[in-house]
Formats: sequence, C-alpha cells, structure tokens
Amino acid sequence: MAENGAVLYKPLGLLAELTHRCPLGCPYCSNPLALDPRGSELDTQTWARVFAEAAVLGVLQVHLSGGEPGARRDLVAIMAGAHAAGLYTNLITSAVGIALDTLRRLAEAGLDHVQISIQDSERASADRIAGYEGAFARKCALAAEVVHLKIPLTVNAVMHRANIDHIEDMVALALALGASRVEIAHVQYYGWALKNRAALMPSAEQVKRAAATVEELRHRHHGKIVIDAVVPDYYARFPKPCVGGWGRRSLNVTPAGKVLPCHAAESIPGLEFWSVREHSLADIWANSPAFNAFRGTAWMQEPCANCARREIDFGGCRCQAFALTGDAVPRYWPTSMETVPNCGIAERTRLPRRRGSSRLQRAPADLFMHFEIRPVVVHPTKRADVSRHGYRAAQFEDAIARFLPPEPNIRTLERGGSEKT
Repeated sequence: MAENGAVLYKPLGLLAELTHRCPLGCPYCSNPLALDPRGSELDTQTWARVFAEAAVLGVLQVHLSGGEPGARRDLVAIMAGAHAAGLYTNLITSAVGIALDTLRRLAEAGLDHVQISIQDSERASADRIAGYEGAFARKCALAAEVVHLKIPLTVNAVMHRANIDHIEDMVALALALGASRVEIAHVQYYGWALKNRAALMPSAEQVKRAAATVEELRHRHHGKIVIDAVVPDYYARFPKPCVGGWGRRSLNVTPAGKVLPCHAAESIPGLEFWSVREHSLADIWANSPAFNAFRGTAWMQEPCANCARREIDFGGCRCQAFALTGDAVPRYWPTSMETVPNCGIAERTRLPRRRGSSRLQRAPADLFMHFEIRPVVVHPTKRADVSRHGYRAAQFEDAIARFLPPEPNIRTLERGGSEKT
C-alpha cells in the first residue's frame, strides 16, 4: 500500500536519462527546458546501484536514454551495470555520438535492443529537422551495424506537420534497414515541443489520413515488421493512460538523480521529487510525495472521479492537463463547453462555471481548432550550442526556413539539445 492509500504496484520499466547532452537540435526535443548540466550527472557507480535496486523492486527492463546516451564516455560500463542487475537493456539513441566500435563493445557487454530515432525518410529533410548535417547517413550506418550484430532494432519515427505525409516511406525505410519494429510516434507536446506546438501540430485531416495509412501498412507488412502508432493527445478520443498510470508501472531517473513518475513531471510546479542520492529507489517508489500526488484515483475531480474509465486511463496525463489549463487537477476544463479535453465521455458532461475564480477558464481560441505557423525565436544559448557543434547559425536558420511552410513572419524555431560533449 502506498503512503496515500493507493494500491502499490511493482514498476516494470525504468527510463534512465543518462545525460541531457545531445548533438542534435530537434524542435520537438523531449529534454526539459531547464537542462541538467554535465557536472551534475550521476556517476557510473551510482547508476549501477540504481539498476540493482530497480531489479529488486521488480523492474524488468531499463531504457538507456538522454539526451544522447552516447555523450557519456562510460556508456558501456553503465550498460554493463544494468545487464549485471539482470535487466533487459534498450539503448535509445539518435545514433549520432555512438561510434561503431562503441556499439560492438555494447553488444559484447550484453546490450539487448537498440532504438534509433530518424527524423524523415529523405536525407536532406531528416538533417534539417535534426539540425545536424550528416545525421541521416550516420543513423543508417549505425542501424546497419545493429542488424549485423543481430541486435533487435526499432526505428522511432517522430511525426509532425512537416513529415506526417511520409509515413509509408518511413515504414519502407525501417524495412530496408532491417528493423523488427517501427514506432510512428506523433510529437507529444511537452517541453520544446510545447514551445513549438503551433509550427509542429498537424491538422485533424492529416492525423486521420495518417491513421488510415498505418492500418493499411499493418495489413500489407503483417509478419514482416511490427508497426506501433501513438497519435497526438489533442486528437485522441480518450485521454491516454500516461505511462500506464501515474506511479503505477514505470519511473524515470534524471541525469542528476531525481526520480520522476514520467519524463515531463517536472513541468508541474509544486511537486517534491526525491533523489537517488538521498533515498533508495524502493523508498522513493513507495513514499515520494511526487509519486503519491496522483497515484490511484482519490485525487480525481468530477467528471473523472466517477467515470467508468477511471481505472483504464487513470484520468489521463497530468502534465498535459497542466499545459492546457495551468492546473494539474483542473476542476473546470478549458473548452468553450467547460468540458474535459480529448475525452469522448466528458464531452457529454456539462459542468457549471466556477464563480469568483481567477484561474484559466478557457483555452486560447485556437487550441482545439487549428494551429497556424507563428514566429518563435531560437534562444541565444541554443544558437551558440548549434554553432559550436559545427552547424553554423546561418545554416541553422536557413534549414528551418526550408523545413517550415512559407510564412512572412517566421524567423526560426526554438531548438532542443544541450551542452555538447
């Protein structure tokens, strides 16, 4: 039993964010806006302890991620620690920063699976989106070596307005690379993606067309490759059961050692996150205030509290609720009908307007209707980071101008990424 009275399940998966450093500058980067600096990263021995504690807690698999995990010079040792703990190891990489020799040493140390993100099916477009010249070629080269070493390969295809019509080509590329699985992962709007949402969000018609394409490709390639798909929250009929339910089946350790219920949890102000530097993983899982904040169903407001789906989707994503309303547990939801966004049941549940409240009552006028390209400006430190890595600022701006549809007021997108190796 958890501290808040909810049933305490065993976690199955651990996302280990080894670093926030990354050579790419994707405009939908899942890194938080406030990056953990290199000097604050957990050392090799601490990660080994975390993996051992995770295995005792019940975790079966660990996802070694970032940033770019290849930025860690001790990556092989970290992975070996996870393998020694008896965990299934999955390396989530951009492929830029992982040398072929490093991959071979990872394989020898017991690496079980590799997931490579690819920004588009066309070289020039993929490099522009990633903000790194030559990234596409390096991804394909690493994918070939993964298959040569007989390590299962997943291609992660992040979809948005600029490449959503290339799904068939992305699946064809995954097949050509020898992948056993491809994930058609529409951008989820947190962090950098939220800042750039207006430029990245596809139209409802594009999403509908993409869903039909995925179903046709599943039938066509049945038995050849597994095709998974994640639609944008904004177009889903029901809220997603975020990470299988808050504090229910997974946990995330940041580069500096904070333990989160999900990778975007730090976007919610007021939560207290415990660190593996001061607490055991078991103590954090059972007693951390952040994990117990939305664990179970007692925290829910109407209409979710008595909804028949409350044990299916667990009220949906708290980070998305905060991003849309400014409140992780909004009593009154931000649409013109005062209803819960993205929920087919709540759309039929009309709630009274709250009186005397200064909290956000409605979303911006365009939030649930259309998404126009709007000017957003790259942060000066991001420009410097990209320039230091050899992708000059002038090339950067020119690349983004070509990446986006024509728009007179566009300057550039803000980019993810971080300090470089």
